[in-house]
Amino acid sequence: MNSNLLENLFQRKYWIFDLDGTLTVPIHDFPAIRQELGIPEGLDILDTLATRSEQEQKRLHQKLDVIEIELAKKAIIAEGALELLQKLQEQGCHLAILTRNTRRNAWTSLQAIGLDSFFQEAVVLGREDAIPKPDPDGIQKIMTLWQTSAEETVMVGDYIHDLQTGFSAGTATIHLDPTRTFAWPDLTSLQAASLSEVAAKLQLQN
Repeated sequence: MNSNLLENLFQRKYWIFDLDGTLTVPIHDFPAIRQELGIPEGLDILDTLATRSEQEQKRLHQKLDVIEIELAKKAIIAEGALELLQKLQEQGCHLAILTRNTRRNAWTSLQAIGLDSFFQEAVVLGREDAIPKPDPDGIQKIMTLWQTSAEETVMVGDYIHDLQTGFSAGTATIHLDPTRTFAWPDLTSLQAASLSEVAAKLQLQN
């Protein structure tokens, strides 16, 4: 990313974060969750549940909620998360969460890692609030609430769904990957191994 684009990214005042694996250390064992729900390996969990009968969807979503709330209670804060959110808050930035988890589980995770005070309830969106990522619906709803545009917004996440969501909505995107593999460069405005690295770049630009 060239220096002009980098400066533009860090001048943006509206930041949307994925939660699991972004603000938290990834602990979800998705193969085990699929097995528990009877979903074949490799299939998207939410997309697959949406194809089931209404009764089956209700049963499996209840089962998934039980699994996810236990994981949410065990959430561990990601390296640099507090540092970055503090810096953004000091600079007057608006902060939001967009997750494929439920809103309740998102708040449980945020409370477990001590970051809930950085976010207003209206802009913590779960899968019941918007069409799940990679659809841009959630970002568009948040931007509408903020009365801002894609040109002023950043989407931060660790997975292709996060980057596709931001790319489709027209926002800047930050891909977090501790392995530095960075598998989706065409969807990514800025690559970083951690939120600490993002915070350091933010400090240099401001």
